[in-house]
Amino acid sequence: MTNKLYYENPNIQSFQAKVIEQQHDYVVLSETAFYPTGGGQPHDLGFLNGFEVTNVEVVEGEIRHFLTKPLPENTTDVTGQIDWKRRFDHMQQHAGQHILSAAFEQLFGLQTISFHLGTDTVTIDLHISDVSEMQLAEVEQLANEIILENRPIETKWVTEEELPNYNLRKATSLKENIRLVIIPDFDYNACGGTHPASTGQVRAIKILQTEKQKKLVRVEFICGERILTHLHRKHQVLVNLVSTLSTPENKIVDATKNILVQNKSLEKQIADLSNSLLENKAQELIKNAIGTKITSTFEHKSMQELQKLAKLVIQQTPKSICVFVSNNQDKLQIVAAKGDEVEQSMKELIEHVLLYINGKGGGNERMAQGGGEKNLTSEQLLEKAISYIQ
Repeated sequence: MTNKLYYENPNIQSFQAKVIEQQHDYVVLSETAFYPTGGGQPHDLGFLNGFEVTNVEVVEGEIRHFLTKPLPENTTDVTGQIDWKRRFDHMQQHAGQHILSAAFEQLFGLQTISFHLGTDTVTIDLHISDVSEMQLAEVEQLANEIILENRPIETKWVTEEELPNYNLRKATSLKENIRLVIIPDFDYNACGGTHPASTGQVRAIKILQTEKQKKLVRVEFICGERILTHLHRKHQVLVNLVSTLSTPENKIVDATKNILVQNKSLEKQIADLSNSLLENKAQELIKNAIGTKITSTFEHKSMQELQKLAKLVIQQTPKSICVFVSNNQDKLQIVAAKGDEVEQSMKELIEHVLLYINGKGGGNERMAQGGGEKNLTSEQLLEKAISYIQ
């Protein structure tokens, strides 16, 4: 069995070990400070004799260190170097999770069902359908008070028979090799992760948001250095907004709301103008139409605009068929529509025409549309469509 140095001293950053087994992509060592993935905590990264360790897992009872490339043959001794920044970040986040989960349990009796330590944030799932802002604020305050008190974080190996002596926050199914992580008079929990020596090293906890997950609530939070990273990122966004909007920081929200209101008003004006232009175009097409075929080509008209224009035309000309084609960057688009007194199927018409441009489309007997390759000009495609009108 590999000696687990990360339990003896979670602050260890380098170590010496013997190679017990070496396969093509992994090695097993006599002892290791590399923490393997488990219990919601990701594995450590680092180097063995300068070779990069990309993953550490427990497989068939072995702690396997996966490398970017194999160690030289007949390597018997290695020097391991842990990515300490990553390790300490995981220690902060994991200890912070214990503190936050214990605070939810202590204040409101809310049990943590699962835990995930991600690259940017940490989440816990609570066994409840909803939590209030007031509850979140109280939990966050208690958690940070425990951190400020700088209480010790202790670890202890116990037997199954000794478990009743401890008021565990969550029952464990382990029967042997039971490791408790203890914050005296606050939290007792079975855990195999790495943690700092005291709550003060967690530095702070900040709840970011919550999300409902069926009958659970997912709480997203960050601890320690991640808070500074998060704060710096948000501060840069705020500074850029202040500069862009030429507005003081305390008026950013009001300025943003005003811009959104103005945008909605402008969008409505644009929509009204667009509709007016389409109505005018519809009248022009109807006025200039010869017979019952009303057709035209356009440049850069959206499918929605073509459909609106077709509807405006056939509403006023029940005996007509209209066909519109638009040349849009890398494709041609076509719409065909008929008035109430026309029997011909527009769906069939479009299906025939789309064959010429390897296109796809859909619709119904009254109106159909589609688009395809620009292997014809818009005028040529329109002529093909007109030839199918009965």
